[in-house]
Amino acid sequence: MRKIWDIPGGIHPPENKRQSNATPIASVPLPEELILPLTQHIGTPALSLVAVGDHVLKGQKIAEAGGALSAALHAPSSGVVKAIEDRPSNHPSGLDAASIVIQCDGDDKWTQLTGCDNYLSLDPSELLNKIHQAGIAGLGGAGFPTAVKLQARQKIHTLIINGTECEPYITADDTLMRQHAPDIIRGSQLLAYILGATQIVIGIEDNKPEAIDTIRQAAQSAHSAIDVVDFPTKYPSGGEKQLIQILTGKEVASGNLPADMGIVVQNVGTAFAAYRAARFGEPLIQRVTTVVGESLSRQGNVQALIGTPIKHLLQAHGYQPSNNSRIIMGGPMMGFTLKCIEAPLIKTSNCVLAPSHSEMPPPSPASPCIRCGLCAEACPASLLPQQLFWYAQAENYPALTQHNLFDCIECGACSYVCPSNLPLVQYYRAAKGDIKRQQQEKEKSDLSRQRFEFRKQRLAKAEAEKEAKRLARKKAAEQAKLKLANTGDPSAENNAASNSAEATLKTHSSNEKDSRMRNLASAQQRLQNAQNKLRTAESHDETETRLSALAAAVKQAEQKLREAQAKVDASEQASDNEQQNAQQTPQQSPQQSQQQSQQRTVDSLKKRLKAAEQKLAEARTNNEASINALQLGTEKLSAKLKDAESELNHIVASAKLNEEQTLEAAPQKNAAELAIEKAQAKTGNLSAMSRGEKALAQIAALESRLQKARIKLDKAQHEQSDHVDALRNGVEKLEQKLKQAREQGS
Repeated sequence: MRKIWDIPGGIHPPENKRQSNATPIASVPLPEELILPLTQHIGTPALSLVAVGDHVLKGQKIAEAGGALSAALHAPSSGVVKAIEDRPSNHPSGLDAASIVIQCDGDDKWTQLTGCDNYLSLDPSELLNKIHQAGIAGLGGAGFPTAVKLQARQKIHTLIINGTECEPYITADDTLMRQHAPDIIRGSQLLAYILGATQIVIGIEDNKPEAIDTIRQAAQSAHSAIDVVDFPTKYPSGGEKQLIQILTGKEVASGNLPADMGIVVQNVGTAFAAYRAARFGEPLIQRVTTVVGESLSRQGNVQALIGTPIKHLLQAHGYQPSNNSRIIMGGPMMGFTLKCIEAPLIKTSNCVLAPSHSEMPPPSPASPCIRCGLCAEACPASLLPQQLFWYAQAENYPALTQHNLFDCIECGACSYVCPSNLPLVQYYRAAKGDIKRQQQEKEKSDLSRQRFEFRKQRLAKAEAEKEAKRLARKKAAEQAKLKLANTGDPSAENNAASNSAEATLKTHSSNEKDSRMRNLASAQQRLQNAQNKLRTAESHDETETRLSALAAAVKQAEQKLREAQAKVDASEQASDNEQQNAQQTPQQSPQQSQQQSQQRTVDSLKKRLKAAEQKLAEARTNNEASINALQLGTEKLSAKLKDAESELNHIVASAKLNEEQTLEAAPQKNAAELAIEKAQAKTGNLSAMSRGEKALAQIAALESRLQKARIKLDKAQHEQSDHVDALRNGVEKLEQKLKQAREQGS
């Protein structure tokens, strides 16, 4: 027999459990509408998958998990999505919350479920995914997503199933254990298999003798080594840390989790729901809830659909508003007063308490604390409630944190024994909320500061890189000047400038090209993922709205891929052009330079087209998702190549025409004579020339410049360039200068 330990503090309030545990679990008539808040648990709200007007089936997923700490949401019955709007929430704040409202059609028709007979033959990760997809959250009160809790990083050796249910009035777990013990045992074995736990312990208070016997018999029938332990009734033995201390004698240190000790605790209702999900594929759409109170003509436990309005639940049990003091969601110790009975039942709703005026009269007015110390004696977490109360009143949050406020489980034992009727737990809850809010604001401020500092570092780094490039260009230019001074060769400066330009081009465009290629690969991957999701949805007979959304996502991904491919093409084209411009030397004539540049463009496009055709052929062979995008890119390259070849032919013809005109207008001279004349013109002694000779030389130079300017103007007009007006103004100025030179020479 397992040894048990006692916990510090604790109280013995009236149990009031006989009112609801004498009858089997009953059903509730289907309500006209179901209200499903997207926030049903601790963590991030779920994300809606449906739209207003969609028809949904029972068990169909209508919202997916909104993050790592979240759970999916399913339709509890078939019907039409009536609205997605804010509705009264089942929360102490009483604020409205975003909800999906389903108008029930009365058919209660199930969607297709996927079960598994031999579920323990599956890999634990597969079972974990089934629980995650079923949207199961802890049914013991806190509502922590079960799949997240089962993914403990630590080595787990013990699984504790909590069947304590120490809160007065509530008997939902008691009735569930008595009626579904075999399924609870199977669910416990399932959870232990996922966790890799070697020991299973089920803890139940001794005020539930029928449940203890039924669970023990079920464990023996399953030939399981599950240890069913009963222990003396004391409130709040059902707290996670308190139950661990009772069953193991070990205390969870402040700020730590049970998993740090190799222990995981789950509620009996959670184990039952996990088994139904793994064996039959059932999502969490209903739960056992205790409906009790003297203002009701019938009390008991019901199997109620998630989203059932509390008002509908009360009316089904003969609710008498005139005899009711208030509606409490949960038990009298840890529950809260519900401000609106139109609020719905959620996954964590284990009890709806409707007491009469005599059963639960309004609380007495609070009096000053008399420092009696009864609250400290009753606290199961060994805290100092009176100190926490004073610090909470003074909003001394550092002192509250130092006194371990967050170890408080809000059981209400301190408030129960307080002779001054102080609402201690309300102060603690408010202080916790304020501290969390301050922490969130601090985290947000820290994140903003980090982003600002990172931006400053990024800008400083970019500026340093620019300065380094500027210094490199300056150094290259100085070296070129030095080389020119040493060799006296005019071409050295041109070669140095060409090399410097080419180096600058490579450095500048390398990072940009890599970035565009990564963007292209990412766009291809996103398109493939979108197509896979669409195929999966089609095979699972998803709603038309969902299919339309996925099809739109595929089209958007295709558009993004086309844009990324266009940017890569444009980048490569610009890189080719810049490289060609950097490699051009001043010794080339405009026609030769342009012809060579265009020839390199044609050659580059031919290589790129050949590579694109090879990629397209490979994609068709492998039946890849990027076939359409590659086909589009190949067609664009082919069109570009055709235009480039046409432009090259035009340039060649124009150059040939200009050459013939030059030969007709001037006597033919060989290269040596031209070089000699040019050298003589540059190095000749101008002071030895007469005034008439200087005028003739000036006229000849202006005629040569005018001829070149006219050639450039003709070319610009042919190409419809933006520089036509500027070139025309230049020609006019040269003509005016030539006219003035001739007048002065005559």
